[in-house]
Amino acid sequence: MVAIIDYDAGNIMSVKKALEYIGADALITRDQDAILSADHVILPGVGAFADAMAKIREYDLENTIKEVVANKTPFLGICLGLQLIFDSSEEGVGVKGLSLLPGKIKKFHEGMGLKIPQIGWNSLHFTNDCPLFKGIDEGEYVYFVHSYYLMADEERDVAATANYGIDFHAAVWRDNVYACQFHPEKSSEVGLKILKNFIGL
Repeated sequence: MVAIIDYDAGNIMSVKKALEYIGADALITRDQDAILSADHVILPGVGAFADAMAKIREYDLENTIKEVVANKTPFLGICLGLQLIFDSSEEGVGVKGLSLLPGKIKKFHEGMGLKIPQIGWNSLHFTNDCPLFKGIDEGEYVYFVHSYYLMADEERDVAATANYGIDFHAAVWRDNVYACQFHPEKSSEVGLKILKNFIGL
């Protein structure tokens, strides 16, 4: 069973539907026992960093998430879910993230001459042999919607990069923690393959 953590963020139902499409048993929940007993756990989301962290703490989910990681359960952050697993964000100054991995979330600068948020397809450059991307070709396109981007502190955590005016970290992997800034559930066959790879861990 895949537990999809419910903290009132957007886009959660799309993740559930994509998982069910590939044959996974998925449950949207904030019940601690259900999350901790799941075979895989996903932290999805569309929204604002500070509001999301407030909800995670209101629902007493922070320690649950950290226990999932400590238990070595495969864990996947998607979009805002990627941002939340790091230390802080320019979107919520002074708000502490989950700090599962070290790094900061920064805002795309308006002066780059690009539309912000980045909405649409962008290609991935793989930086290691992350299991999420097994069987996926270099340069494949995935779907992004974001105004903020990750700069991880440690290069070893970076699984893929993309470029939108600047190079940014599009996916990370350390041990059982995986996360992607893009939306696999909206990324057609490539995205479904990524979700299948995750479920296969």
